[in-house]
Amino acid sequence: MVQIFLDSANLQEIEEALSWGVISGITTNPSLMSKEAEPFELLVKKICSLMQSNPVSVEVLSTVAEGMVKEARHLAGQAPNIVVKIPMGIEGLKAVYRLNRGEEKIPCNVTLVFSVNQALLAARAGASYISPFIGRLDDIGWDGVGLVREIVEVFSRQGINNTRVIAASIRHPRHVHEVAAAGAHIATVPFSVLKQMARHPLTDIGVERFLSDWARARGGEGIGH
Repeated sequence: MVQIFLDSANLQEIEEALSWGVISGITTNPSLMSKEAEPFELLVKKICSLMQSNPVSVEVLSTVAEGMVKEARHLAGQAPNIVVKIPMGIEGLKAVYRLNRGEEKIPCNVTLVFSVNQALLAARAGASYISPFIGRLDDIGWDGVGLVREIVEVFSRQGINNTRVIAASIRHPRHVHEVAAAGAHIATVPFSVLKQMARHPLTDIGVERFLSDWARARGGEGIGH
């Protein structure tokens, strides 16, 4: 079953989504973190505490391997459920490889993936997760969901079982449906999309009709009376 992660750094959104019982992790990025008033490290710790043992992806800011590794080790020390987001690229691959070796084995989520080749390299370097950005591909006329499908198929044929595919940059509920059908392990969604997923106009009409029928039959009497 596809897992749903929330793509957010907002504590209120996270708490609300958790109360629904449907999310299994959190992804953040520097843009999302910059919108929040809390100091960075305090916010990271609060999010990780809310999520308990579920994974929370937090991104490094460095663009060179040495800096990424240093940041990753610092982030991993903030909470046991931290997953370090590393941008795809040669320096990112070096960092993931180093973080996956030895005793520390810090889990990494390689982000900004836009091709099967990038996904293969990230998996080979030791990424625990890879995040193809489907919405950004759609924006330039490419098939984002198609990329997810291709990555899942190639990973299956190649026996790559230790790297999970997170469909990211999701724009609307249809994307979630499509990446689930394509075999993505995880879809990470903004809170606005999560709310849309729970709703359908026919559901709203149905609820209104049931309540109207009940009120008409009972003369406005509530169900609990």
